[in-house]
Parts: sequence; structure tokens; C-alpha cells
Amino acid sequence: MKPVLELDIGTRVRSFRKRAGLSLEALARASGVSKAMLSQIEQSKANPTVVVMYKIAQGLGMELGGLMGLDRPRRRFEVIRADDAGQVFVSNEQATVRTLSPLSMEKDVEFYEVRLEPNGVLDSSAHFQNTEEYLSVARGRIVLESAGETVTLRKGDSAHYSADVPHRIANAGRSAAQIYLVVKYRPEA
Repeated sequence: MKPVLELDIGTRVRSFRKRAGLSLEALARASGVSKAMLSQIEQSKANPTVVVMYKIAQGLGMELGGLMGLDRPRRRFEVIRADDAGQVFVSNEQATVRTLSPLSMEKDVEFYEVRLEPNGVLDSSAHFQNTEEYLSVARGRIVLESAGETVTLRKGDSAHYSADVPHRIANAGRSAAQIYLVVKYRPEA
């Protein structure tokens, strides 16, 4: 029988990295831990310090306890207040993007309220592999482009599309448009 505190850190790091759709190189950039060290950890050839594990967890967008399998159960009840400035992701002349999901869920499922001013555009680079977005128009008219497809959507319309390619959401109307957007990250198939 294994001792209670013995953890298979290498397997956990590899599993969470793959679930996030990250290469070793991408995780190295995100965490500040070298690609060589990450490889050694994943192969159980290195025993990382707590500081290194913390950096890896941060690079994966998670808590250290979660990476090590020691986390507490997630809270089942969280409130996002309308006036919480910490939830505003983007705010400029063209767009306001407010996060409606808990920040702890980043890179799992993300939920946004987006307000696009007339002629406002949100250009997005490709997200992690297999990422999808679900968009619903609450007000206005927008043009959505992804994977070589273009569609005009009006109030009440919804769309589901690949977000692991560059994509664009543009206000095609004369007044502000409001949309709701869900980003779903899926592990590599």
C-alpha cells in the first residue's frame, strides 16, 4: 500500500496540461518553468519543489492544491455582482466584456456579457485546441466570423463555433449590441 502522502505528481501535471490543451512549450511560457524541467517532472525523473509546483499550477490556471489533488471541494454558491470592477475583462471605446463566471473557472468554462458599440469589433486569436464558443444575441445585430464562415445574427439568435481558430464578432447595427458568450475548453481528443 502506498503512503498517504505519496503523490504521482508527474502524471497529474501531464494530465492537467493535456486537459488544458497545452504543449510543454506553452506551459513553460505560461509558468516560467523550463520545458526541460517540465518534461523531467512529467516523466517522474525530477521531484519539484513547492515553488515550482506553484508556478506550474499558476501556468495551468489552477490552485496548487488542485494540481496536487489536495484541494477542497469547490464552493457551490458564488455571486458575481453587477458593479464588481474586478469582473470587467475589457473596457474600451468599442467594447465592454464582463466576466459572469467565477474567475476560478478560467480555462474550464467561461461566461461573458459583451456590449459592442456601433462598429465595435472583438477580434480573437485562436484559443487552445478544441475550444468552442456559444454566443447568443440579446440586443442588436452582429456579424460572426470563424473557420471561414460568416453569419449575421439578430436578437434571439444563437451560434456555436470553433474558437481554436482566429474569430471575430462585429456590431453590424447602428446601436449598441449586447451578447452573451460561453467559452468551453475541451481536452485534446
